[in-house]
Amino acid sequence: MKGSRRLAGLAVVTALCLMLGNITTAKPQAAAAAGGQDAAKPQYTMAEYNAYTAAQATKDPTAQVKALDDFVAKYPNSALLIYVYPLYYNAYSQLKNWQKVIEYADKTLALGDKIEPPVKYQAYYARAFAYTNIQPPPTDPDQAKKARQAALDGLQTLNALKKPDQMSQDDFDKQKKAPAILFNYTAATAAGALKDYPGSIESYKAVLALTPDDAVTSYRIGQAYEQMQPPQHMDAFWYFAKAVSAKGANPQQATQVKTYLRKLIVNYQQASCDNLIDAELNELLQLAGSSADRPSTYTLPSSQDLDAARKDMTIASVITDLKAGGDKAKVTWLASCGLEFPDVPGKLIEVTPGSDAVQLKVAFVTSDAEFDAKTTPDMDVKVVGQPDAAKLEKDNPVRFTATLTAYDPDPAFMLHWDKAKVNEEDIPKEKDKGKKKRPAKKQQ
Repeated sequence: MKGSRRLAGLAVVTALCLMLGNITTAKPQAAAAAGGQDAAKPQYTMAEYNAYTAAQATKDPTAQVKALDDFVAKYPNSALLIYVYPLYYNAYSQLKNWQKVIEYADKTLALGDKIEPPVKYQAYYARAFAYTNIQPPPTDPDQAKKARQAALDGLQTLNALKKPDQMSQDDFDKQKKAPAILFNYTAATAAGALKDYPGSIESYKAVLALTPDDAVTSYRIGQAYEQMQPPQHMDAFWYFAKAVSAKGANPQQATQVKTYLRKLIVNYQQASCDNLIDAELNELLQLAGSSADRPSTYTLPSSQDLDAARKDMTIASVITDLKAGGDKAKVTWLASCGLEFPDVPGKLIEVTPGSDAVQLKVAFVTSDAEFDAKTTPDMDVKVVGQPDAAKLEKDNPVRFTATLTAYDPDPAFMLHWDKAKVNEEDIPKEKDKGKKKRPAKKQQ
């Protein structure tokens, strides 16, 4: 998401020109040569006026700055400064000297009631635009504090502007949309520099309300939630997912954020089975793409939740929870998938020898009654590196140590195990072949 700080400014630069083209601001009038000036008009001499108009007419921004410097040096207290300072920040904007833009926008705003609302709006706009384009991004707290307050004040000034008579209300509202994005974006950026993450989120959400398909803004909101203390992971994940699914995201942006989001979820949960993370991620992306706000019921279990679920966990409790379904089953499966369980007891239903592995179909049992009653398997066990497991015989007890890798829910419930090793005591010797055994007593 590189270059996102410039995105808001570049997106609204034309809006300033369009809007100001419909707002007429006062311009200085030539002083009467005979010395009779109207007392209601600003007091300045013909020499001042001519120096000002000469500077105004200078097209090259570097030459214009020099002409303005000469004017201010000669007339430091001129009434024409209300027109000179805007010329300064416009020239410096062309030169991409953003700090100077801010300096002269502030000088304009410091004139207070001497400037009209449209001129004040222009200065706030120029200041906000300059701040978002400073590279590297400013980190000075005082500068950030001033930038945030100026952006919020600029937003108020924008909202207070009167609609030009020749413009419809709908067109006027459309013209104000892009500057509103810039002011909110600047306020959000400055709040982030101050580590005021709630304030940053509030302003970014105002941007997102105006541009709901903007991937960069969703990403920034996710960053702010992740940087809070403590981090608000669920909200962060939600807005990162919105950045991935946003219509305004290009394929490269979507891929980068999706990869980043997956890493965050992996670190948050520390689950063992990658396929479960992918399923959670896909569900999150689907939800975020179809809803503006995160449902209050949506959550992901944390690593602490999974650790708590693993405490006192047995394969018997895992099966009970998985069969029960619901949120409990989801947490239990995230906690148990990928774990190795020792000496899992069962009744062997079917043996399938193979060249690389022996496949066992086993019914999980914990008592003699279950052993006698069960005739269908609920565990699929892949025994690796133990060819003698093929000697196991149907309807006999078996114990194995293996890694739990998958399960099929009811009605055809089945646990899938990999890298299994059968307890050597359960593999019959030649003299014992054909004899049925009773299951070993073991608390599960």
